[in-house]
Amino acid sequence: MDGNGRWAKKRKLPKILGHRQGVKAVKKIITKCGELGIEALTLYAFSTENWKRSSVEVNALMSLLSNTIKKEIREMKEKNIKLLISGDIKILKPKLQKLLKDSMAETGDNTGLVLNIALNYGGRQEITRACREIAGEVKKDRIKVKDIDEDMISDHLFTAGLPDPDLLIRTSGELRISNFMLYQIAYTEIWVTDVLWPDFNENHLLEAIMDYQKRRRRFGNSS
Repeated sequence: MDGNGRWAKKRKLPKILGHRQGVKAVKKIITKCGELGIEALTLYAFSTENWKRSSVEVNALMSLLSNTIKKEIREMKEKNIKLLISGDIKILKPKLQKLLKDSMAETGDNTGLVLNIALNYGGRQEITRACREIAGEVKKDRIKVKDIDEDMISDHLFTAGLPDPDLLIRTSGELRISNFMLYQIAYTEIWVTDVLWPDFNENHLLEAIMDYQKRRRRFGNSS
């Protein structure tokens, strides 16, 4: 969801106002995905590299996340949305950790759209964590090295149980992956738009989906 800061800068506004406007875009897209019957939506909210930003911006982002979840959790329950978090949340403040865990528990039985928030998430770190967990299982003689396959690795990722993404949307014209779901997006279709995230709306989402529907996914096959 790139472009919040640039959106604010273009309007000579504080960056946090760009993030707040970005939250409004998030709500629109979540609602539309639910209406379209999309199985899962992952939002890359905060990467492991984002800690390099100023403490003022980081604290503002965490506060915005906390307030947004508190405000929207009731509607998520009403709309049958299941909340998941992908990432290492143990580094977050205890109150935020509790809020996230409680919110996941509250929506755990919902059967509609899975809203997966990538928070303190990094693709390389995720794969490293999975390797360590599997190596630990081997060391304890619970599994054999020959038993390790793609499914086992997937089961040790933060996204265990979720389908691999069909479509990756990149806003603000950025042409890079940015350490996002490096294992899961092996055959994901990518759609890039110059639209800044706060301006991204339901029509842009539909445009991306319609473009995706025209594509022929070969998954490595020549035919």
